[in-house]
Amino acid sequence: MPDVLKAPLVVEFPFTRSLGPVQSAFLTGLRERVVLGVRTTDGRTLVPPVEYDPVTADEIRDLVEVAPTGTVTTWAWNHAPRRGQPLATPFAWVLVRLDGADTALLHALDAPGPDTVRTGMRVRVRWAAERSGAITDIACFEPYDGAAAEPDGHRGDFADPVTGIVAPARLDYTYTPGRAQTAHLEALAERRIVGERCPSCRKVYVPPRGACPTCGVATSEQVEVGPRGTVTTFCVVNIKARGLDIEVPYVYAHIALDGADLALHGRIGGIPYDQVRMGLRVEPVWTGGARHPDHYRPTGEPDADYDTYRELL
Repeated sequence: MPDVLKAPLVVEFPFTRSLGPVQSAFLTGLRERVVLGVRTTDGRTLVPPVEYDPVTADEIRDLVEVAPTGTVTTWAWNHAPRRGQPLATPFAWVLVRLDGADTALLHALDAPGPDTVRTGMRVRVRWAAERSGAITDIACFEPYDGAAAEPDGHRGDFADPVTGIVAPARLDYTYTPGRAQTAHLEALAERRIVGERCPSCRKVYVPPRGACPTCGVATSEQVEVGPRGTVTTFCVVNIKARGLDIEVPYVYAHIALDGADLALHGRIGGIPYDQVRMGLRVEPVWTGGARHPDHYRPTGEPDADYDTYRELL
């Protein structure tokens, strides 16, 4: 049995969302160096603001400015900051109840060491030099010995309000495919496509999972399939992906390899996008030293009859 593979994997995408009136005012305020909360029906001020009362579920839009100074209610020391965190040097994560607020805001505190941080210490906002209407407009908090700052009375009446944000989402981790998929990947390196057969229903799954998704029993019998197959369904992609040097539009399809009982995902090349169709017979194209097919191209065979792949749609 081959050694189990491991590889670093990064999943990254920008998350774009629109803002309602309360969040729009809050982020626009940060851009203008103003911290806004929202007042509930029982008179509490919530920071960060929410659009619905967490107790009564009533809609709330009564915005009120709070001070950029406050008190640490609890904290934890971060001795090894990660990429994208507010500070590159060790810092404290703190919950800060700003003066005039009844709830606490989570952010970073720039402090020389954990022995300088305590519950109850006074802090103030350190504003970012360049602000765009995001929580990062607060660069961090810093220790503060002065009196509470006096708000100016802003209530969210700013020009050019922020109406949407783009938040980058990224996950870095080490992927271990396990025994079954390791064998599948090792076979791909030899330009073979291998799945596993369920001992109960006798279906062959590619890529293998180590267990039958239908019967739930372990699989171990390896079966070589393909390499040719049939397009079962497909989609036309009209957006150019970052890091992918492929002209748009292009086609990704589910391909039922000969001898497999589950269609896999692959790009179709060697044919205009508008000529890809269900039933098209295709074969893998390997490039250079790649460990997997670069794409699938037409074999020139007649299209497969619908009845031969309808159970794989």
